[in-house]
Amino acid sequence: MHAQVLLLPGWQNSGPDHWQSRWEARYGYTRVQQHDWMRPLRGDWMAQLEEAVLGLSQPCVLVAHSLGCLLVASWAAHSRNTAKVRGALLVAPGDAEREALRPLLASWAPVTMQTLPFPSVLFASQNDPFCSFARASAMAAAWGARCIDYGMTGHINADSGLGDWPEGHASLTQLLQTKDDSHGD
Repeated sequence: MHAQVLLLPGWQNSGPDHWQSRWEARYGYTRVQQHDWMRPLRGDWMAQLEEAVLGLSQPCVLVAHSLGCLLVASWAAHSRNTAKVRGALLVAPGDAEREALRPLLASWAPVTMQTLPFPSVLFASQNDPFCSFARASAMAAAWGARCIDYGMTGHINADSGLGDWPEGHASLTQLLQTKDDSHGD
């Protein structure tokens, strides 16, 4: 059985040059739309993800960037539909507890730090302006995600010059295959 890929952009959405947007155009993945990309409310974003997951006729894999990573953690801690998720690719989580971000993302603190009920991989950068590598590593550990040190790549977004980010897509493919193999599909 194949899994559908749901793209979960972060705060302010992912622009046309972002790898998520490029994957959406190239592979036909589905972007979960939010009511308000500029003033994100955790409860509202969780409801949108829940609706997207419930609307699928097959299992899915979540591909989250920045605030989307915190969305995955929050949603997974509350949803009764996590069995529909085969895995998650978490990229450059933002730290909503950082002093500079707290006023802008008030409903996102504290960050949910419970183990995810599905396999996950987290890419973290050494020089991400929105989350220290140590903090991203702590999130990965709390979530039970395999942490990949992605070097000096900033926020792992369009500004990082990744293009279609084939390395990230290879990791997604590997995540899909690992989970598929364990289920005998």
